Amino acid sequence: MPDYRIIVDLSDRMLHLLDSNIVIRSFPVGIGRMVTQTPTGEFFIINKQANPGGPFGAFWMGLSKPHYGIHGTNDPASIGHLVSHGCIRMYNEDVVALSRIVPINTRVTIRP
Repeated sequence: MPDYRIIVDLSDRMLHLLDSNIVIRSFPVGIGRMVTQTPTGEFFIINKQANPGGPFGAFWMGLSKPHYGIHGTNDPASIGHLVSHGCIRMYNEDVVALSRIVPINTRVTIRP
């Protein structure tokens, strides 16, 4: 039985998927701007939705911090930059791949 968790490293703008504390995939991400920083701490994925519309790209995974999530983007050039209102942005193909692996209640650690 897999033991998945996600670590988002804001300093290098990467999302790491771990299974039993071993990194099995890493993805580049876009994070919050200076005035709308991505929150740090321990959260959980509480919902998942394909094709949420608007700027959220191909997939949305909501976090236990209201109004924050991991999602795709309709602006792939934004990945790797300080661009969002605090959410974690991923390439659409990456967020879809991640969403197929991690279940609801997966722990998400966001660290500076």
